[in-house]
Amino acid sequence: MEILRNLWRRKLRNVLTISGIAIGILAYSTMGAMAEKNNKLIDGGIQYYSDHVTVGASNASPFGGGLITLEKVEEVRKVEGVAAAFPSAVALAKADSGISFGPPATLVSNQAGVEEYSTFKLSVSSGRLDNIKDGEVVLGADLAKELIAKVGDTVHLPLPPKEPREDFINHPFTVVGILDKTLTAPDTMALITLREAQRALGDALPPAIRSQVDTTKLISGIDVYGNPRVDLDELAKKINAEVQGLKATPPSELVDLFKQVSLIFSAITLGAALLALIVGGLAVVNTMLMSVTERYREIGLKRALGARTHHILQEFLAESAVIGLVGGSIGLAFGWAITTAINGATAKDNLELFLFSPALAIGALLFATGLGVIAGVAPALQAARLDPVTALRSQ
Repeated sequence: MEILRNLWRRKLRNVLTISGIAIGILAYSTMGAMAEKNNKLIDGGIQYYSDHVTVGASNASPFGGGLITLEKVEEVRKVEGVAAAFPSAVALAKADSGISFGPPATLVSNQAGVEEYSTFKLSVSSGRLDNIKDGEVVLGADLAKELIAKVGDTVHLPLPPKEPREDFINHPFTVVGILDKTLTAPDTMALITLREAQRALGDALPPAIRSQVDTTKLISGIDVYGNPRVDLDELAKKINAEVQGLKATPPSELVDLFKQVSLIFSAITLGAALLALIVGGLAVVNTMLMSVTERYREIGLKRALGARTHHILQEFLAESAVIGLVGGSIGLAFGWAITTAINGATAKDNLELFLFSPALAIGALLFATGLGVIAGVAPALQAARLDPVTALRSQ
């Protein structure tokens, strides 16, 4: 109670100090929540791409962009070290892709048997995931929310453009499952059969050439899994050397790319933490130094009555810790409110930017409290070392 009384005696000064810490923690928590959201996506990408070789057209990017013939799958399967190769067809699930702060909504072919090899496991919150037939779809959690769809409903995919186009084509699908939320790419996926995904690829082609292309022979890429103890990077090199017209990307390249992006968001969080350290730390130091100066006689009296050095030290450190905790709590509350409001406003468009996790909240409070304690060390030491006689004589 004495600590609270001491803080209350200097309300304006402490309010300003607490506000400084709150501003710093507000920046730390909002930037941290953005980084958590993106790092969750990145971690999912690392897990997905690290256990197999991604193969696409020779002129495509590592994440796709070209078409290859289905017969290439058999050529890849013949390469020494390949345990399984699955054709993949991916098309956009929205005619208007719009702004996205994560993977775009996609129609993805779901291949039976791939779950035996992949370490990236999916599960459903309702319905089923296995034995998907033509005309059926399993929706990711976010896409299902956007479509307000549940198991048994009929949805038309891809979603039509805002401005009607004569060349646009979509098809009805019966929802047979809703995926559990993963906070990664599958949340915006629509899993369909390979045949349906190939048809979607054809529907996305220019109208002039649609009738000239047999989409049943085209795919977007191939997911290749190696035999046990096979080096996947070396396997990618072998595929590139032995199969013409394909580009196999070593998993390590994709994983390194994801890690580089993760470092960027970690740097953003670190920058916000440094802002909190500078703004809040200097404010606490200034406030506690002034508090020591104003309380010379009080400190001298306590020392004269038997208070030891560690008692005075503990008192001032406790005050600075409370200032840090209160400022951190206020900043955290505002950070949570702002990120929640923005996520709520953008949820309908799958533009959620922030992930406010319990770990982030606890970390922000510990950081703010620790900041208060560290910033209060020098003033507390000054108070603890005061000579009681000199302190009692001060005005």
